[in-house]
Formats: sequence, C-alpha cells, structure tokens
Amino acid sequence: MDRDVELTRAALAGVSDMPRDETDTSLQESGNDVAETPSVSGSNRAMTPTEMPGLIPEPTLTGQAFPAEQPKLQSKQQFQEEDSLSLSKDELIPTSKAEPAAAMQPDTPSQSAVQRPRPQEQSQDASKFIATTQFSNRLQLIDEQQEFHTKKFQEQLAQWGMSDVGFGYDLCAVLGSQSTGKSTLLNKLFGTNFEVMNERARQQTTKGIWLSRGMERNMLVMDVEGTDGRERGEDQDFERKSSLFALTTAECLIVNMWENQVGLYQGANMGLLKTVLDVNLSLFQSGRARAGAAHDKTLLLFVIRDYLCTTPLENLETVVHKDLDRIWASLSKPSNLAEAKLEDYFDVRFTALPHKILQPGEFDASVDLLRSRFVNRSDPNYVFQTQYHKQIPIDGLPRYLEGIWEQIVQNKDLDLPTQQELLAQFRCDEIAEVAARPFQAAVQSLRKVLDSGTVISTLGQDIAVHRADVLAAFDKDASRYHRGVYTRKRNDLVDKLNTALLPAVLAQLKNLHVSLAERFRLAILEVIRHSTTYNFGDLVRKQHDLAIKSFDEMTSALLLPETDWTVDEERRLLEAELNKIAQALRLDETKKLASQLQRDIGKKISEPLELALSHPSPTMWDDVLASLQKVMASSNAMYLERSASLNSTADEDLAGSHALQRGAWRQFLAKVHQQTAEAVLSVRLRAYFEERFRYDQEGVPRVWRPTDDMDGVFVSARDATLRLIPMYARIAPTDSALLHSVEQSIQDPVYLESIRTGDEEPLDVDESLQILSELQMTELGNRFRRDADTFYVEAKRSTVSSMSSVPWWMYVVLLVLGWNEFMAVIRSPIYFTLMCMLLAGAYAVWRLNMAGPLMRVATTLARETQQTIEDQLRAYLVPPAAAQAPQSQAEQYELHERRKTAPVAL
Repeated sequence: MDRDVELTRAALAGVSDMPRDETDTSLQESGNDVAETPSVSGSNRAMTPTEMPGLIPEPTLTGQAFPAEQPKLQSKQQFQEEDSLSLSKDELIPTSKAEPAAAMQPDTPSQSAVQRPRPQEQSQDASKFIATTQFSNRLQLIDEQQEFHTKKFQEQLAQWGMSDVGFGYDLCAVLGSQSTGKSTLLNKLFGTNFEVMNERARQQTTKGIWLSRGMERNMLVMDVEGTDGRERGEDQDFERKSSLFALTTAECLIVNMWENQVGLYQGANMGLLKTVLDVNLSLFQSGRARAGAAHDKTLLLFVIRDYLCTTPLENLETVVHKDLDRIWASLSKPSNLAEAKLEDYFDVRFTALPHKILQPGEFDASVDLLRSRFVNRSDPNYVFQTQYHKQIPIDGLPRYLEGIWEQIVQNKDLDLPTQQELLAQFRCDEIAEVAARPFQAAVQSLRKVLDSGTVISTLGQDIAVHRADVLAAFDKDASRYHRGVYTRKRNDLVDKLNTALLPAVLAQLKNLHVSLAERFRLAILEVIRHSTTYNFGDLVRKQHDLAIKSFDEMTSALLLPETDWTVDEERRLLEAELNKIAQALRLDETKKLASQLQRDIGKKISEPLELALSHPSPTMWDDVLASLQKVMASSNAMYLERSASLNSTADEDLAGSHALQRGAWRQFLAKVHQQTAEAVLSVRLRAYFEERFRYDQEGVPRVWRPTDDMDGVFVSARDATLRLIPMYARIAPTDSALLHSVEQSIQDPVYLESIRTGDEEPLDVDESLQILSELQMTELGNRFRRDADTFYVEAKRSTVSSMSSVPWWMYVVLLVLGWNEFMAVIRSPIYFTLMCMLLAGAYAVWRLNMAGPLMRVATTLARETQQTIEDQLRAYLVPPAAAQAPQSQAEQYELHERRKTAPVAL
C-alpha cells in the first residue's frame, strides 16, 4: 500500500504543488459538474474549465476500453474487433470532428439528422442490441424492472467461450453513487464497453445490473446501477437489492467514491453499506455458520477518485476503516455471530486515482498500475485470491445467481447452503440426464439383440460397465456441488439405472431358459439315437443337473451390486420346462413326416421347373424359386398342422421346418440337375437356336433368298443362344431374399449339431447354386457351335442350289431367238398390258415378302384340287363295299383337318 501511495504521489507532483484554494476552486468548477470523458488523443496537459467544452470530445456509447495514447493490453486487431462490437450508427451520439458546433448545441430535430435517444430510449435500444447482436460483449443481467435474464446469460457465456471453464473464472462488481464514473473506470480497467454518461445531460446511464467479460481472460465484470440517483429519488429498494446482490456474489467489490466524499455518511454510501452488511451478516453468514461451513470472504476495494495528494492516502484509509468499524459494531448480530469481526468476512484494501480530466496521463498510468492487481498473479496485492471464490462452477452460475436474486426480490430468507442445495439438485438432475443418454442407447441396443432370442454371454459384464460409465460421468461433474444433495441424487440415479437394466436382465433370463432347454433336449436325443442300454431316468437327472449348473454360472454375473435382484423364480421355471422336455421326445414321427413331405415337394416342383427352363429368361430362376417357396409354404403349413397333433413344442416345430426346407432344397437341386443334363440342355439350346434362325419374329418359317442377311441372323441367334449357357450354369436369382429361407435353415443349431455328429451331410448353399462347371460349359458351347454351323451350312446350301448358273452366251441366244416374240408382245397392247400387270404383281410380292405365303396358298389349293379329283374318281370307279359302314361326320372332319395340317415339302 505504501508503494501505491508513493507512485501516486510521484505521478501527481505537478498538482500537489498548487495552492489548496486554487485547487479547490478548480475542483469546484469542474469536479462535480463535469462528467468524466476520454481525454483528447495526444493531449497530456491539464485543461481549464473554459477550454474543456470546446476541446474535449463528447463520449460515445461504445465505451472503448483505452485511449490511443495509453499503454495497451490488447492488439490493434482486437481493438478493431471491439469497436466492431459497439452499438449501431443510429444509437451513437455524433462525435465526428466535422460537427463540433453541432455537438456543442442542444439536440433539436432541425439541427441534427441523427437524433440522440432520450435516456429511456438509450436503455431500450441497448437492451434490444444485447438481445439481437450475437457479438455483443455486454449483457443486461438484471433490467430496471428487476427481471433476471438467465437464458441470455447462458447464451452469452457460450459466445464468450466460458461455458466449460468450471471454476476457472472470477467475478468482480462495482458499487458507488450515480455519475461517479463507475462505468468509465471499468471500461478503462478491464477493457469492457459499458455505456458512459453524456456529461451535458448529467443523467442516469447504467440501469439495472450489466455484465461483461473483462480483457483476455475468464473474468466477469458487473456494472451495478449507481446509488443515490435522482431518477429513483427516495425509492432505495432497488439500490439496496442490487448492492446486496453484488456483495453476495462478487469475489471483489469495488467501492467507487470521490476523495471529497470520504468522511461523509450518505456521500460515501455508508448508510447503504450498513444496511447491506447487516442483511449479509444475518441472512448469509449466519446460515453458513449454522451449517458449519467456512466463512465466505469478500474483498472490498475502495477506489478513491480525483485524488489530489493533499491528504495522505493513509489518513483516508483510516477514516474509512473507522467508519466501517463503527458500522460493524452497530449491527444487530445473530447470537451465533456475536463475537464475529469485520476481518472474518471482509478484506479491505484501498487505492487512489488522479482526476481523469485534469490529469489524463497520470490517470491512465494509475489505472494501468491498478490493473496489475487483477491480471498479475505475482502482484503482492493480487485481487482474485482463492479464498474469495464462491466455489460455484460456471455451468451452474446462471441458476445460482438467479436463485439469489429471486430470494432477494421476494424478501425471502436467503441462506447460501440452501441455495447451493437447490442449485445442486437442479444441476445434478441435468448432469444425470446427460450422463444417462449413452447408457440408454447402449441398453436399447442390448434389448434389440435380446428381443431376437439371442443369449449374450457377456451381458453381466456389459451392463456393469455401462452403469459404471454413467456413475463415473455423474461423479465427475456432480461431485463439485453440495455433498448431501450429490449423495442423494447419486443413489436415485443408481435406482433408475437398475430399473432400466432390469428388462434386459429378464430378457436374458428368458433367452437363457430357451437355450438351456433346447440343449437339454438335444443331449437326450443324442443318447437315445446312439445308445440302446441307457437308463432314461439317469439320463434325465444328469442332463438336468448340467442345465441347472450352466444356468447358475451365467446368472451369477447378472446380479450386480447395489441391487435386490434374484433368479429363484426363473430357476424354478427352468426346472419345470426341463421336466416337460424329458416327457416329450417324438423324433421318429417327426422324421417320417418330413420325409413324406419332401417327396411331395419334389413332385410338385418338377412341372414349374421344366416349364421355366423351357422358356429361359433373366427372371427364370426367380420364377422357379418363387414356385419352390409356394410349395414350401404349403408343405410347411401341412407339417405344422400335423406336428400339432404330436404335441410338438415351438422349438421342435422350428427345427422340423428347417429340416424340411433343407430336404426340399436337395429335392429341388436333384430336379434341376436332371433338367440341365448335357443331352437335355443340348436339345434345349438347339431348339432355342432354331426358333430364332429358321423362324422370323412372328413364327413364320424363313425361305432364304440370296438378298437376305443370313449371316447377321445366324450370328444374332447363335450369340443369344450362347448367352443361355451361363444362365443355366448357376442358380442366380435377381432377388437374393428368395434364398433367405434355405440359408437360414443351415444355421439351425440342431442341424449344425447333426453335422458335427455325422447324422446329416453338410449343405453349402452357395456351392449348390453352381449347376455346371467351367469345363461343362465349354464343352456344351462347343457342341452347340457345331450344331449351329450345321444348320447354317444347310441353309446356305439350299440358297445356292436355288440359284442356277447360266452362261453369258445363253442370254445372247435367248435374245436372238426370242426377239420376234418379244417384239410381238411389245407391239400387242393386250400382251404388253398383261406383261406389265404380271411384272407389277411379281414386284409387289417380292417387295412385301409375300412369296412364302403365296406359295403355301397355291400348294394348299393344288392339294385340295387334287384331293377333290381323287375323291370323285374313287367314287366313280371304286364303289364302296356293302359291308363297310359310312364314316360319320366327325370322322370326316377329323380326317380333313389332318390332311390340312400335313407337312408340305417345299
């Protein structure tokens, strides 16, 4: 403290030599009536009151942290960012150097296009700006209507990047009379942007309680509405509440007062301090003492403003200390704090600052020296000591402050441990909810597996780990709050977790019951199948003991600590089930039933299979497998219907259905191999080729002419036929779901056990889908090519044989010998016309490709004419025998139709 006094006196040496009367006169003229404003950049001399109105610029509402000439704690870029966070242009008071005259005149609508808002408008505009601008560096925590903005506070903490700092933050507040420069001091000291007063208006600037982040560290700065303001007058309710709120919540409370207020009762806010200390002692500290908690200490930092060094700072400290001691002695202390001292709850420190307007340079230097107490941990006068922290994590601070303010506003008894319990209850519930979200997802995942009937062998370890993870996450964050509430909430959380895990454990027990019962049945069946000298009673008792032993081993891990679970009822139910299975072994009848149904399936699938393979298409196998599924569904329904008469269990029915599916699949494969044998498949390929080579698209036989594209048709038909070989070679449905039933059947535990014991042959579904090997496909393709080449040569030979090889000289002979006849036809109108008609008709027949149909019509007509002549001659020359009965009309019609459909030799 002595070092501060000496530095302050050294900085104010020029003023301390002034005569007291002159100094007092200058202070009288400018001290109380001149508001504190930032000094003119580059000016370091004191100014007289007559110079100040024209030279000192009017302060803006941006609250820039530091003037240009003072030492800067932040970079230029950061100052530019802070300037960008200021109020909008419409909310600023004009400060342009181009308008000095306008700034000196009263604001009227005719003098300025941009009007200054009235005091009420300033507050409303500022509140609107805080609510709508995400980059604002200040927040109205409590407005003038005493409303606490919790949600905005939480959002602002997130924007400041302080949501996850835990206990790593500090809270500072300022208290003092209105218009004493509190906001200006905070702006200069911490780099905040609180609104400062317009010195010409001399009216209230800070309304309510504002909060901002200070400098480049996790520091919250609280600007409290000034006391003793003319706007509120005699209404001191809010200033008492706000002062009590600041004293209760802040680690360091800055009491801002002018030097000439020291020693005054009302001017130094001693009356207000007495009220606040009285309430704080009776409501806060008394409750903590009853709960056995440690003293909640707060640092009171008195800042003496406009200090002229005429009175030693030690004397001012003595005056304030005496006033505080006198106030403390006059308090009505609770009985349990009758012997309490001021030093038990408050540490008091002092500092002084020169006049901001008359000594701007010295003022800035003193502010820089004071700032070191807040930012430099190595400073001997460092403010934010550990004992001052309220031990409230940052994520609970909004609710904590809101609860204290609500108690103050409603005039309820405020007891800090009670508030901490309420905060702890709220935060523990939130933390438990967040910590339980991954647990709920994990349990839901386990439930899906368990609901499918699967037994999770590691379920006990899994649920123990999941529950431990939730409790660890809860303990990490919730253990910082009230111990009793934390313990109670932890117990509640354990109960909720156990309740959530219980359905999974019950499902596991159910699945385990089914699994052990099936294992018991299969074990007995194995002995019955391979032994003829067994004792059924001994066998049942042995397998019963093994099943119960397995049940006990798997359920022991499910009984977690801190639960009251038992498995006695499930164990009793399992024993009853095992006794039922021991009396219901009907394997022989089930096998007989399955064999019969498999033979029926083989018969029913033959016709659809042959029909589909005779008309190959990309969906050929889909059609075949769909038919197989229909047959299987019918056979399976019949199996279930008949097995019900045998009192088969659901597990037995499922195993029988799977066995039936595997048997039906083997029957189906056998039929497929029959229909795709090499000889059969060669005939199918040859028929498919002939349909595309010898017949056109409408099924009409082709009559090849020299002009036809025989090669193109041949290649197209051959390639289309060759593409059928891979299609026949493998069962490849486009819908893989058609194979799901057979794939599922080979995963049946009963079937797998049968394979291991050698009762059944393994069935590889993927391997069984391959019908032809690569070698078979190659040989089949080569054979088909040879057959196709034979068809092509025959067609080519028929075309060549129809073409006659005429020598060229025959055309000359034909022309010479037939010239007269040709000229006769040309000269005769009748012959010429008839020739033209015949040529036109022949051209039309050729052009329309009607030669084939025309020949068939002519052949049919000739055959009918011949048949008619033969019938007439036979009737005339060979009369019918007397013993021969005449043919019926139906027989005559049948003979006639047979003759019509007889093949015609072209």
